[in-house]
Amino acid sequence: MKHVFAVNGSPRLEKGNTNLLLSAFLDGMQSAGAVVDKVYSSQLAMKSCIGDFYCWNVVPGKCIHKDDMDMLYPRIKKAEILVLATPVYIPLPGAFQIFLNRLYPLIGSFIHTRKGRTRTRFRSNVNIRQIILLATCGWWEIDNFITVERVIREFTEDVSVEYGGSVLRPHADFMRKKGKVTVQGNEVLQAAGLAGNEMIKSGRISPKILEKIAQPLISEEELRISLNQQYKDLHTKRLK
Repeated sequence: MKHVFAVNGSPRLEKGNTNLLLSAFLDGMQSAGAVVDKVYSSQLAMKSCIGDFYCWNVVPGKCIHKDDMDMLYPRIKKAEILVLATPVYIPLPGAFQIFLNRLYPLIGSFIHTRKGRTRTRFRSNVNIRQIILLATCGWWEIDNFITVERVIREFTEDVSVEYGGSVLRPHADFMRKKGKVTVQGNEVLQAAGLAGNEMIKSGRISPKILEKIAQPLISEEELRISLNQQYKDLHTKRLK
C-alpha cells in the first residue's frame, strides 16, 4: 500500500481549478489502493525559511521554527509519493513557495556532484521516492508551464528521487462553464483519475493520458478574445 502526500498550493483552496484536477487525480490513486493525505499550503501557519542552515549545522533534520510544519514533517516522511499541485503565478503562489522552502530539514547535508551539478538527497528517514507536478494555468499554451515545471524538476534532481511526471492543464477555466463542469471538462477529469490510478499501479503515467488531460478546450484565438472581453467589461464596469 503506497502512501501519497499532496499539497495544493492554490490560494483558491477547494474552489480552484487546481483542486478540481487534483481531486480527480487523487481519487484515481485511492481507487488503486493508495492512502492519500492532502493539505492546502494557504491554510498552514508557516514562517518563511531564514536560510541559516540550523536544520543542517545545528540540529540536523530539525527546523528552527515552531509552527504547522512540525505536524506535517512526520506525514511527509511517511509518503512514497509527493504530489506538488499549483496554479501558475510568477511562477508560484507565495504560501506554496514557503512550503517548498520549508522542506529543507528533510534534505540531508551530504552533497555530491552528478552530471556536473551539486546535488544532495532526502534523509534516510524520508520515504519519498517520486515527486509529481500537477499544475493548472489560465493561458492557452502548454509552454506556460515551462518555468514551474523546471522549478519542480530541479528540486527533484536536487533530492535525488524520480520525477514521476507533469500533469498539466492549460486554460483550466474552460473545464467549467457558468460554474458547471463541461462535457470536455469531464473528459479531462476522467483522464486525471486514470492518471492517478496508473501512477499507483505501474509507477508511471502514459503520454496518451497526459495528452488527454492537456487537450485543447478552445482555440487560442477564441480564448484571447474571450479574456480580453472579460477584462474590458470589468474595466468598463469599474468606471461607471
